[in-house]
Amino acid sequence: MLALILSILFSVILLVNFRLHPRFKVNTFQAIIFNYPVCILSGLLFLPSNQHFSLDFSQNATYYALLLGIGFVLTFLLSGVSTQRMGMTATSLANNISLVIPVLFSLIVFKMSQNFDWLNYLGLGLAILAVVLSTFKKEEGVRDVNRLDWLLPLGVFVMYGITNTTFNYLNAQYVTASGQTIPFTLTILSGSVVFGLLIFAYRLAKGLEVFSIKSVWAAFPLGIPNFLSFYYLLKALDAFNNNGAYVLPLYNISVILISSVVGMVFFKEKLSLINKIGLGIAVLAIVLISHQGLIS
Repeated sequence: MLALILSILFSVILLVNFRLHPRFKVNTFQAIIFNYPVCILSGLLFLPSNQHFSLDFSQNATYYALLLGIGFVLTFLLSGVSTQRMGMTATSLANNISLVIPVLFSLIVFKMSQNFDWLNYLGLGLAILAVVLSTFKKEEGVRDVNRLDWLLPLGVFVMYGITNTTFNYLNAQYVTASGQTIPFTLTILSGSVVFGLLIFAYRLAKGLEVFSIKSVWAAFPLGIPNFLSFYYLLKALDAFNNNGAYVLPLYNISVILISSVVGMVFFKEKLSLINKIGLGIAVLAIVLISHQGLIS
């Protein structure tokens, strides 16, 4: 449970970073692109002395991990386009509700349903409702959209669902038994680094970006907690037998709950009555999902 708590806390720190970017005029896109090399450096520092990191292209797992790293960047870029065209509300909801995909995968493919009782299922249903209510905000200033634009949040839903499901699956297949959590994490991040820098170079060459040294510095407080949240989420999945139906909803709604409280206290963000009801339901969902402590 400690690993899950740490993953949640470092994820909240990530969101605080994003919240501070406008105040310090940080280019968030560039900070995210450069955060991946910082993640690599962080992982190398945490690498145990009896382990080493290398890209072994004789192993299928290496290719799967690199593709997953590319998938993370593509999902981020798609989220950016969706936010611009459809607004934060539709994109955020699509992102968070996508947890149903890895949850169903875990229940059906990993046969985790045998560990669930009706209270757990009720908690999962309430978790999805809590996500919708707690992240809902009335959208303002979104341009007129056409019919095809609605495919963007759908794409966000599918991509986040696929990447999170793949993340859970690869951890179960290649990491849990070997104990190579950090090397495998670094392999995934290597795919993100290469693909992200290629995208940045393209945008730079096309004049769509102006290099910002401030964004490079901002990548450090972003990349370190990003790696740690990634690493501890893998450890949490390990601790709970890769039961994504248990870990991912707890992770998701806990991040929303804590980040909402941080936003209210430190950034004076306002929550509507619907948001507050959603947060209350989130607390109940956490209690129901975790009530029997699936793994001691």
